[in-house]
Amino acid sequence: MKKMNPVGTKIKEIRLKKGMSQEELATESQVSLRTIQRIENNENEPRGKTMQLICETLDINIEELLDYGKHEDHQFLMFFHLSVLAGVFIPIGNILLPLILWMTKKDKIQGLQKIGARLLNFQIVWTLLSYLLPVIIVGSQFFNKELIPLSVRSVVYIYFIISLINYVFSIIFALANRSGKKITYPSIIPMIK
Repeated sequence: MKKMNPVGTKIKEIRLKKGMSQEELATESQVSLRTIQRIENNENEPRGKTMQLICETLDINIEELLDYGKHEDHQFLMFFHLSVLAGVFIPIGNILLPLILWMTKKDKIQGLQKIGARLLNFQIVWTLLSYLLPVIIVGSQFFNKELIPLSVRSVVYIYFIISLINYVFSIIFALANRSGKKITYPSIIPMIK
């Protein structure tokens, strides 16, 4: 009994959409025609250099092929971005709820592995900065260094504005993902991959 490999099926679908023959794919990717045939017939699984050459020729990311067994769920991606709003009600909820959702669904939903890692990395850095900034300002006031001469009320306003910006971003990204655009936070410090 032949092992089914959805990666081969996906390669064939993409090749046909681009109007390429197996011979053209083999020539342009510098992979033998017989190897292309075996991959597309789900007899072999492309690995390493072969996978890279085929993806470069078809102008796709390797992740697109590896996500093949996963399903698209734009609504979940929208709710995933909105889960950042948990930080309004729970300290570090903007990290905890997305982390739980990401860990339970990253192997089932297309694009969630990358989107989730970026969102979590951003939220961790953002949270650290938003908690440290008021501490630095108040600390400088306390030790009479007055690096930034601000009142406690001003520090609260700064913290509120920083948090508000973060929550507005989450809503913008949620709406974009709901409409099928897989955009998310920038990659600042990649702690989670």
